[in-house]
Amino acid sequence: MWVATVLQQGQPLCPLQAILTAPPKTKYFSFSRTKAFHSLNSPFRLRKLDVPAAKKQLPPSQSSNRDEENVPFQEKGGEGLDLGWLPAFPHVFIASLSNLLFGYHIGVMNGPIVSIARELGFEGNSIIEGLVVSIFIAGAFIGSLATGSLVDKLGCRRTFQIDMIPLILGPILSANAQSLDEILGGRFLVGLGIGVNTVLIPIYISEVAPTKYRGALGSLCQIGTCLGIIASLFLGIPSENDPHWWRTMFYFASVPGFIIALGMQFAVDSPRWLCKAGRVDDAKTVVRNLWGASEVEKTIEEFQSVSRNDGSDLDNRWSEILEEPNSRVALIGGALFLLQQFAGINGVLYFSSLTFQDVGVQSSALASLFVGLTNFAGALCALYLIDREGRQKLLIGSYLGMAISMFVVVSAVSFPLDEQLSNNLSILGTIMYIFSFAIGAGPVTGVIIPELSSTRTRGKIMAFSLSTHWVCNFLVGLFFLKLVEKFGVAPVYASFGAVSVLAALFANNFLVETKGRSLEEIERSLYPKTGTD
Repeated sequence: MWVATVLQQGQPLCPLQAILTAPPKTKYFSFSRTKAFHSLNSPFRLRKLDVPAAKKQLPPSQSSNRDEENVPFQEKGGEGLDLGWLPAFPHVFIASLSNLLFGYHIGVMNGPIVSIARELGFEGNSIIEGLVVSIFIAGAFIGSLATGSLVDKLGCRRTFQIDMIPLILGPILSANAQSLDEILGGRFLVGLGIGVNTVLIPIYISEVAPTKYRGALGSLCQIGTCLGIIASLFLGIPSENDPHWWRTMFYFASVPGFIIALGMQFAVDSPRWLCKAGRVDDAKTVVRNLWGASEVEKTIEEFQSVSRNDGSDLDNRWSEILEEPNSRVALIGGALFLLQQFAGINGVLYFSSLTFQDVGVQSSALASLFVGLTNFAGALCALYLIDREGRQKLLIGSYLGMAISMFVVVSAVSFPLDEQLSNNLSILGTIMYIFSFAIGAGPVTGVIIPELSSTRTRGKIMAFSLSTHWVCNFLVGLFFLKLVEKFGVAPVYASFGAVSVLAALFANNFLVETKGRSLEEIERSLYPKTGTD
């Protein structure tokens, strides 16, 4: 979310832009569908899009519409008032609350696991403690894979409501657990729901947000995750003195599920999905209410044009992501999450508590809170920058910052000139790394994949990409400590830095910029068969 889980004291903890404002006046471009992909040296490389000025190729009526889109908060031909991001915000906000749940459930085990283990009879058994934590990831993997089919059949709104069932029952079962099996069942249900959410939220926001604000609104996912982690850390403070407080924390976790399920009853469904389902009048109503009356005819025509040419319907198959060009986008999505995880965010945040202890911060809760606040600050910056600077530039800069940060820590550990200086450099490198991740690699990955996906296969491509995320997440968490014990901190951190450089090169060579372009414009440029009617 958009999503990386970290291990804090052996438990998963998720890292995670200041004001939603319009980006500078955007020039619109037309895309050459014949140059959508690189064909040399790579089976899945995206080609930079041709970007001659749109006004040279668009009919006067369409050029006029483009100009109108660049004038927010003004009346357009007497057809209505463009209120920018405001009409879509309540719907996006309700969806983003699911990310607050995500952050909360990842942080909720950080402190109380000791009390849970003692009360349920597995204290001191590190394998069982690890199982209680990792069963969450197993559930998330299954939930991610299931989401593609659910969202295609039912739409985002109903899928959200169904998804709240495990996210309500799971915490209640955990809160009332009297045995290991019950706590494992509760954590698995929670993971199942979170796995659905991590796929569903980016899809929903990308399809209901206005084009100019799609990146910023999509970055609210990261804000929600950060706030969820911080909330779980604050609520976890009493657990240090009350061995039964963990049950209350799980009860708290069920409350947002009820709010989201009720809120989604009043939220809109994706207008693109409504068109796929043949509910064109409902789609027109949603577009009119969210994007303005002047956008209705042009937008619905774009939806229908894409649907006619790619055969969008509610019965697409998983095998379709193996066909060109869907397979290229799916591979890029999986590679982005693989690189995100193997760039070491889990390991760095796990080891950050020990780094803070070296400079006198003995409270793991305080260290975790400091890390959470750094994530939050980075997420706020991403909210501001993502629609101004663009996805690709932010992602490249983020990974380069992560690489530099890792090399700073490696230098401090390998060539300590002074103990205090070495500790300070380690702290600086860790903070730089977390901030760099939160400003780009975290939020942008979840935003750009649904933008590159076609309407027909968006759900399944996101499901595949997020399932890759959970597998890599599990592997890094499983092997990080063993690698540190065998090779030491410096070589492991140096490898994280190397992967970060590789990720920056990947983003530079295999991604295209999507800011300021509607999903239909992007799809026509990257999917040849939707390029013409």
